[in-house]
Amino acid sequence: MNIEKRVKELVEEKIADKPNLFLVDVKMHPNGKLIVLIDGDNGVGIDDCVQVSRHVGFHLEEENVIETAYNLEVSSPGIDFPLSSPRQYAKNIGRNLTIKMADGAKREGKLTAIAEDAVIIEEKVKEKGKKAETVESVIPIDKITETKVLISFK
Repeated sequence: MNIEKRVKELVEEKIADKPNLFLVDVKMHPNGKLIVLIDGDNGVGIDDCVQVSRHVGFHLEEENVIETAYNLEVSSPGIDFPLSSPRQYAKNIGRNLTIKMADGAKREGKLTAIAEDAVIIEEKVKEKGKKAETVESVIPIDKITETKVLISFK
């Protein structure tokens, strides 16, 4: 059985009664580290991580899914972790983002909204010889390779 697939099933089972929580990623590394990232519309508490960890760990042991020693780590994605789901974009509306495009271009701007298949940002555009102006840009999600929240210490 695929370990990551089974872990996803177990996490979804555990958070099914908490509609504000959602699974971001599951990754089994060759060194035996199993990382589960969960997020929430209003953030994730340590208690949520503990409950998911206990549920997943118990079932993995019961079912003997992983034959070798492993280290299970359940947490929320850090601020430096790229956004990957529409719910993560939604909870970051109003924040500044840096977006890497499939064509290699970089875009920066304030996330103002998300659509079904695009994100909408306000970005400053400077044309030669003119003053920079703020424009609204619609960026298709399938053209984005990575999106991160910009951290400001102002």
